[in-house]
Amino acid sequence: MNRNAAPTVHDAYIEYQRRSQVPPTPPKDGPSRFVGAGVDAHAQVSRSVDAMRSELDALAARLYAAPEVGFAEHRSVRAVAEVLEAHGVTPEVGVYGLETALLARVGSGNGPHFAILAEYDALPGIGHACGHNLIAGIAVGAFVSAAPIAQRLGATLLLIGTPAEENGGGKEHILRAGGFDEIHAAAMVHPAAGSRVSPIWGERTTGVRRVAVTYRGRAAHAAGQPWLGLNALDAVVTAYQSVAQLRQHILPIDRVHGIITDGGAAPNVVPESAAALFYVRSGEIDTLRVLTDRVVDALEGAALATGTVAEIELDPVPPYLPLEPNVELMRRWSQALGERGRETPPSPAVPAAAGPSTDMGNVTQFVPAIQPSIGLGGPDTVHPHNAAFADWTVQPAAFAVMADAAAALGSVAIDYLADAGLRAAVDEEFAARGGRYRWEA
Repeated sequence: MNRNAAPTVHDAYIEYQRRSQVPPTPPKDGPSRFVGAGVDAHAQVSRSVDAMRSELDALAARLYAAPEVGFAEHRSVRAVAEVLEAHGVTPEVGVYGLETALLARVGSGNGPHFAILAEYDALPGIGHACGHNLIAGIAVGAFVSAAPIAQRLGATLLLIGTPAEENGGGKEHILRAGGFDEIHAAAMVHPAAGSRVSPIWGERTTGVRRVAVTYRGRAAHAAGQPWLGLNALDAVVTAYQSVAQLRQHILPIDRVHGIITDGGAAPNVVPESAAALFYVRSGEIDTLRVLTDRVVDALEGAALATGTVAEIELDPVPPYLPLEPNVELMRRWSQALGERGRETPPSPAVPAAAGPSTDMGNVTQFVPAIQPSIGLGGPDTVHPHNAAFADWTVQPAAFAVMADAAAALGSVAIDYLADAGLRAAVDEEFAARGGRYRWEA
């Protein structure tokens, strides 16, 4: 289907059913058929990462100790910049119209361009409970270790620091500013719980759109003259119940969840204003559009039922699109990780979209890209978006994972830059999936 079209509910769901009943033939697991940069170059990257282990550990610990939320990562981006400067790279901070975005570049500007992406924003209240401090360390280690080889190849290697993955869609802002226009491929690595490692095919994620609604009614004394009021809280409750009823008729790849953000000021006053925020998720772009439309219909219906006015704001944060990893790049990641003694598991029979979302999905829709995950180990109580996970990111076991991931990511970068056959296969796979896509509301 046309990813910028507005399909009907029936057409979109029939198309999903057709595709799910006849899934595409998946690629087989196994080593990459391409030479890449070669084992000697991989070994050089690996030695370089190991040589800067103390710097990477210190960077991750520094970010952990002073967590900053999205678009406010001023100390964090400065910490990243200082490590790069210590290795002879002077990054730009405050690029793409974002104060805490970063760009570092090595190479001639000719030839292929590969971008390594870093995140460094934290979660409110629980700090680096998603491990973005390790993401920054992985990215910096990969970039610094791969930079000399990229320069010898006459290629361009970039490190792009992307703010506000948790709350603001920094990567989409950078996309809209043209930050990925010159990029041919991109990659980053995300920490995970337990010992889980992304399979060779990678892991898909859902896309997400935010829908905020404020209902305007009319205040009145809730006991003395309630008939004069138009209850905005009733509208929110009706909307919430309508969305809850919608859930039984949505796709298995869909999720909708929301909260009431304003329910009024006092029980004895009919609320003249009330508000809610919903997250709408789906595993495909067309079904994400359809589900959003259905939620908006439910919100508007609640206004009609209660005599209030609905002020609906779509996408107060840019949409996060489904993440579609490039299999050829994932093969290189798997091979490089194996060289560090960590194996990837067999791929599932049919890759399915997982529940969470990330703005890295927007990048994978625009250029061939990957975001493999790698487990940090730890007890069962250690899982992302939990304070215990933040504490685990600065344990020796997590630092060891960070080093292995950095070496593997740096190897993926130089493989892409060195091997024209690999680049052609990456491009062919990306074109077969539909090529470059930019979100249009």
